[in-house]
Amino acid sequence: MEEQISKTEFRDAMARVCTPVNVITTNGPAGRGGFTATAMCSVTDEPPTLLVCMNGRSAQCRLFLENHRFCVNVLADDHQELAGYFAGRQADMAARYAAAQWVDMPSGSQALADAMVSFDCRLAEARLVGTHHIFIGEVIGIRSRTDGNALLYFDRNYINVPTQVGSFGG
Repeated sequence: MEEQISKTEFRDAMARVCTPVNVITTNGPAGRGGFTATAMCSVTDEPPTLLVCMNGRSAQCRLFLENHRFCVNVLADDHQELAGYFAGRQADMAARYAAAQWVDMPSGSQALADAMVSFDCRLAEARLVGTHHIFIGEVIGIRSRTDGNALLYFDRNYINVPTQVGSFGG
């Protein structure tokens, strides 16, 4: 019989995975919302699709599900304070948004003006798995910049890695 992995053991192991830090926003009939997430990845390029995971107990979950749209903003290394705000350090949503400059995207969601890249998405599917919703978004717009370094999260801390760190094989 296989041993059960504990929640703590799994979370400690996942802390050893380096991930980009993202602010996920939504804006629509249900209202404006946003949260910080590291659980984001591409799904396919035909059609361009990505996924984001959000705690199902979040009070904002309803906004994302009802608005049927979201924008993934990949943060630059100078966005650490903003990441903290959207992670809950700032409870007031208007104050979170007031801490940065935003650009309206075709879906109605807002993109961080100086994000490394922003993916404007139409919610194609939402599935509750355990404690989290998996939002699958079809990418309908992209904004990006060509400079800067991404903000990463590793071992429960923010880290900065220069863009040009080398390549595989030399």
